Amino acid sequence: MLNVDDIFVSYGQSEALHGISFEAARNETVAVMGRNGMGKTTLFKSLIGILPLKSGAVRVDGADVSRDESFQRVAKGIAYVPQGRQIFATLTVEENIRTGLENVRGKTVPDEIYALFPVLYEMRARKGGNLSGGQQQQLAIARALVSQPKVLLLDEPTEGIQPSIIKDIARALNEIRKLREITIVVSEQVLSFALDVADRLLVIEGGRFVHESTRSAADAATIREYLSV
Repeated sequence: MLNVDDIFVSYGQSEALHGISFEAARNETVAVMGRNGMGKTTLFKSLIGILPLKSGAVRVDGADVSRDESFQRVAKGIAYVPQGRQIFATLTVEENIRTGLENVRGKTVPDEIYALFPVLYEMRARKGGNLSGGQQQQLAIARALVSQPKVLLLDEPTEGIQPSIIKDIARALNEIRKLREITIVVSEQVLSFALDVADRLLVIEGGRFVHESTRSAADAATIREYLSV
């Protein structure tokens, strides 16, 4: 469903990603793990089209999106939940979710979204800026999901969120995948969360993948070494 083939990304003269390749199948969750500054956010921004590729290719369900603008990638099936959530603070919860309906025929928020995130239904008339960090993260995921993506990208979804809400987000992601059979790629530093949601774990360091394992074969001690400063 998602094919990333030998992509290189630069900031000016400085190369940030050095030949990243991976695939993610339909109904599979892949976690990209690594410390701050190792390339996770750069990778996700390149997949959604915020950062241009220097070379390489990104394909979604067989369609090459490598040169597409971000809105075109969304129309072809990628949804992106950015680091820091970036919800619209002055819009209500429901208005925030509706901004994700741009490429969808129906303009009403599907019942399943509120079923996945009941707190959003209770707070649908409240301004986004008045929600807690965990509630804003659920709102950002809901906004991405209404675009009916084939591939859902989540950049550091547990950052700054209390442990009980992290468990809720893991449960929701697993439920989403079961309901829709979509592909999920998540960047993460919390190993317990990654092990709760991911089928495979990739570790990025210095703009390259340095480790890969399935969840069942994951060596937690080795991965923690990569994540430690």
